[in-house]
Amino acid sequence: MLIATGTVIDGKVVVEGVNLREGATVTVLVRHADELIDLTGEEEAELLAASDQARRGETISGDEFLASLRQPPE
Repeated sequence: MLIATGTVIDGKVVVEGVNLREGATVTVLVRHADELIDLTGEEEAELLAASDQARRGETISGDEFLASLRQPPE
Protein backbone atom coordinates (compact mmCIF):
# COMPACT_ATOMS: atom_id res chain seq x y z
CA MET A 1 0.00 0.00 0.00
CA LEU A 2 1.13 3.49 -0.76
CA ILE A 3 -0.06 6.56 1.08
CA ALA A 4 0.71 9.81 -0.71
CA THR A 5 -0.47 13.39 -0.49
CA GLY A 6 -1.54 15.31 -3.55
CA THR A 7 -2.92 18.68 -4.57
CA VAL A 8 -5.87 19.50 -6.82
CA ILE A 9 -4.64 21.47 -9.83
CA ASP A 10 -7.06 22.37 -12.63
CA GLY A 11 -9.56 19.87 -11.24
CA LYS A 12 -7.11 16.96 -11.18
CA VAL A 13 -5.32 15.39 -8.24
CA VAL A 14 -1.56 15.74 -8.70
CA VAL A 15 0.76 13.60 -6.60
CA GLU A 16 4.39 14.61 -7.04
CA GLY A 17 7.29 12.24 -6.50
CA VAL A 18 5.16 9.11 -6.91
CA ASN A 19 4.89 7.03 -10.08
CA LEU A 20 1.37 5.71 -10.56
CA ARG A 21 0.62 3.57 -13.58
CA GLU A 22 -1.87 4.92 -16.11
CA GLY A 23 -5.36 3.76 -15.21
CA ALA A 24 -4.44 2.95 -11.60
CA THR A 25 -7.38 2.96 -9.21
CA VAL A 26 -6.85 5.29 -6.28
CA THR A 27 -8.84 6.28 -3.22
CA VAL A 28 -8.99 9.93 -2.26
CA LEU A 29 -9.83 11.06 1.27
CA VAL A 30 -10.69 14.74 1.42
CA ARG A 31 -10.28 16.69 4.61
CA HIS A 32 -10.97 20.28 5.46
CA ALA A 33 -7.94 22.55 5.59
CA ASP A 34 -8.02 22.69 9.40
CA GLU A 35 -8.88 19.02 9.92
CA LEU A 36 -6.22 16.51 10.92
CA ILE A 37 -6.40 12.77 10.46
CA ASP A 38 -4.72 11.32 13.51
CA LEU A 39 -4.57 7.54 13.80
CA THR A 40 -3.34 5.46 16.68
CA GLY A 41 -0.88 2.68 15.89
CA GLU A 42 -3.74 0.18 16.20
CA GLU A 43 -5.99 2.16 13.83
CA GLU A 44 -3.19 2.44 11.27
CA ALA A 45 -2.59 -1.32 11.50
CA GLU A 46 -6.32 -1.95 10.93
CA LEU A 47 -6.31 0.37 7.92
CA LEU A 48 -3.29 -1.39 6.41
CA ALA A 49 -4.85 -4.83 7.06
CA ALA A 50 -8.10 -3.74 5.38
CA SER A 51 -6.12 -2.44 2.41
CA ASP A 52 -4.35 -5.80 2.12
CA GLN A 53 -7.74 -7.58 2.19
CA ALA A 54 -9.04 -5.37 -0.62
CA ARG A 55 -5.91 -5.96 -2.69
CA ARG A 56 -6.49 -9.72 -2.36
CA GLY A 57 -10.06 -9.24 -3.59
CA GLU A 58 -11.63 -10.00 -0.21
CA THR A 59 -14.38 -7.43 -0.60
CA ILE A 60 -18.15 -7.11 -0.48
CA SER A 61 -20.43 -4.89 -2.55
CA GLY A 62 -21.61 -1.53 -1.29
CA ASP A 63 -25.15 -2.94 -1.01
CA GLU A 64 -23.92 -5.82 1.16
CA PHE A 65 -22.03 -3.38 3.37
CA LEU A 66 -25.05 -1.11 3.84
CA ALA A 67 -27.25 -4.13 4.61
CA SER A 68 -24.76 -5.26 7.27
CA LEU A 69 -25.05 -1.86 8.95
CA ARG A 70 -28.82 -2.29 9.22
CA GLN A 71 -28.57 -5.69 10.94
CA PRO A 72 -28.68 -5.74 14.74
CA PRO A 73 -25.47 -7.03 16.39
CA GLU A 74 -25.45 -10.70 17.31
